[in-house]
Amino acid sequence: MRKTIIPLLLFLLFLPALSMAAPPRQGAYMSGFIGGGVPSETNVDSFDFDQNASFNDRVEFDPGIYLGATGGYDFGMLRLEGELSYKNSEIKSITSNLDGNRLRNLDGDIGALAFMANGFFDFHNASMVTPYVGGGVGFASLHLSDTTSGNVIVYGAGDDTVFAWQAGAGVEIALNRQVSLDIGYRYFGTQKADFESDIAIDTNMKFESHNAAVGVRFRF
Repeated sequence: MRKTIIPLLLFLLFLPALSMAAPPRQGAYMSGFIGGGVPSETNVDSFDFDQNASFNDRVEFDPGIYLGATGGYDFGMLRLEGELSYKNSEIKSITSNLDGNRLRNLDGDIGALAFMANGFFDFHNASMVTPYVGGGVGFASLHLSDTTSGNVIVYGAGDDTVFAWQAGAGVEIALNRQVSLDIGYRYFGTQKADFESDIAIDTNMKFESHNAAVGVRFRF
């Protein structure tokens, strides 16, 4: 009798885990995510019309916020989705590539509101964890704030909309057939943006960042 009860108890104990291991079903889905981003250092070209002088700097950023939402359709091995995301990071330091002069204690930031069309390949298996890889293309609306060092304005505020792309990978962890966790990494990049400010300083730079996030995906 004991030999029969023990396997039965073990089966009942692991039954919830076995049910969770069922792969997510195909169909429409929505998700939301939040995480952090680490922008890559970038070269910045600027021109001060008042001084009739050009500058070339190396800019370093602090880690910042990364959040967004997606909506799409799961065809099985392939998922297609639209994504709306936002990234923002403070400017940490500016180093002149001409004379090596470095500015710290800066007040300024850059933000990127991105609209992306993504495609991901899901590697389904018998477990509750589904790895995936993919990427996307779209455009990003970038905003550079006034960037100051003390009373000196280094870069003027400006906006530009440019082509954007991303590539990444992650894992989907199924909680049940409708709800799952998404842990993912994205490398995000843009074309060089031209920020024309109202204070006669034009600034040009690319925005690239490493991003990691945790999200929840709901299937319909």
